[in-house]
Amino acid sequence: MTDGTTARAASAIRREAPIDVVAERGRTPGSTSGHHFNAAGAALQTRETVDAVVAHLRLEETEGGYEAAKRNRSLTELAYTNAALLLGARPEEIALFDSATTGMRQVLEALRLTRGQKVIVSRSTYVSQALQLLSLRDENAIDLVILPNTADGALDLGALGRELAGTTDAVICVAHIPTSSGVIEPVQAVGRLAKTSGALFILDATQSVGQVEVNVGLIGCDALVTTGRKFLRGPRGTGIAFVSATLLERLVPIAPDVRGSLWTGESEWVVDKTARMLESWEHSVAARLGLGVALGQALERGMGPTTDYLTALAGELRTRLRQIHSVEVTDPPAALSAIVTFRVRGIADSVVCDYLKERNIHTISIPAAHAQWDLGARGMKSVVRASVHVYNDAADLDALVSAVSALVDSVGTALGSRS
Repeated sequence: MTDGTTARAASAIRREAPIDVVAERGRTPGSTSGHHFNAAGAALQTRETVDAVVAHLRLEETEGGYEAAKRNRSLTELAYTNAALLLGARPEEIALFDSATTGMRQVLEALRLTRGQKVIVSRSTYVSQALQLLSLRDENAIDLVILPNTADGALDLGALGRELAGTTDAVICVAHIPTSSGVIEPVQAVGRLAKTSGALFILDATQSVGQVEVNVGLIGCDALVTTGRKFLRGPRGTGIAFVSATLLERLVPIAPDVRGSLWTGESEWVVDKTARMLESWEHSVAARLGLGVALGQALERGMGPTTDYLTALAGELRTRLRQIHSVEVTDPPAALSAIVTFRVRGIADSVVCDYLKERNIHTISIPAAHAQWDLGARGMKSVVRASVHVYNDAADLDALVSAVSALVDSVGTALGSRS
C-alpha cells in the first residue's frame, strides 16, 4: 500500500462526521425495497460492494479464474490492509477465510491444546464455537469451564479471575456480542485479566466488528475472528482472523496447506510466519474483493459515528417495543448494541417473524439450539431478533413497531371473540 493510500485510510479512521443515513440508503438498494432488520445475520450490501464482486466474476468469465486473480492481486490485498487498519493490527497478522467459524477452528486446532488444559468460555458463545469446544473436551480431555453471568447479563469477571488463579496456560474464549441478545461483554477487562495471568485470549468478534470499535491492542486479545457478512456488510462466504505476531510463533497448523506452507523436500516443509499459515489455497477471489470494498466503507464511516447511530436507534427500538402490551424485550441490562431481542406473549417467535415478513419486514427467530449456554440457561426456547444498521431510519422503526402492535391487537381481538 502506498504512503498516499495509508494517509487516506488513516484520515478515514479519524473521521467523526455523523452518519449520513440518506446517503447510506442511497448506496443500498435493498433499503428501499423493504425494512431490513437482520444485520446480525447478513446485512444489506452496498452497490459498490456487489459491483466489485460481479466485475471480478465477469473477468473470470472472459479470462479464467487464475488469470483474473493475477490481474486483481493488488485489489485482493486491500482486504488484508483494510482489515488490519480497522482492527489496529498489521497486515501480516490477518488471515482470510470463508467464515469466522473456519477461522476459529483453524486457530484452536493450531494451538494443539493438551489434556487437562483449561479453556474458559463465556455463556455468550455461539453454537459453532461451543460445539467445537465441547468436542475438544470429549476428545482431547481439555478442562472446559463455562463462566457464569452477573445480574446484568454480562460475564462474571470475578469468576474469571478465580478460574485464572494459579494457571499459566489457560485459554479464554469470549464472544464480544452474542447472537442471542444485545449484550456487550467487558472484553478490555478480560484482556487485562488474561495479561496478568499469562492466559491466551481469543475473541469472537463476529457480531461486533463493523458496529463498535474493535481495536486488538486496546482489547488485549491474542487472536480474533469475525465474519464479513454481518455488520461489515460484506459478501457471504468471507471471514477474517487476527493472530498476533507473538501467538503466530506458537501455532502449528494441524493441516498445512500450499497457501501457507512450502514443501521443501521428501519429508520436509516450512510454514509461513504470517497469519496466512492458516489459510487455504482455494477461495472466492470475487468475494474477497467485495470484502475489501466493504472494509474500506466501514473505515470511511468511522466506528465512532457508526456506534453512536446504531446504539441510539436500537435503544429507541427497545423503548418502543417495551411500550407494547404483551411484548417482552428479552435483552439483559448490559445490552447496548445494535441487536434487539424480544418475544410476544402467547405467539411463537416463528409466527411473529412470518407475520412481519408478509409485511416486508425482515427479522429472524433465534432458537436456543444456537445459544444453549445463554437462551437455554435462561429457559427460553427462542427469541425474535431485530438488528439495525446505518441504512435503517425512523420509518423502518415505525413499520416494525406498528406491525408488532397490530399483531398483538389482532390476537387480542381473536381471543376476545372466542370468550
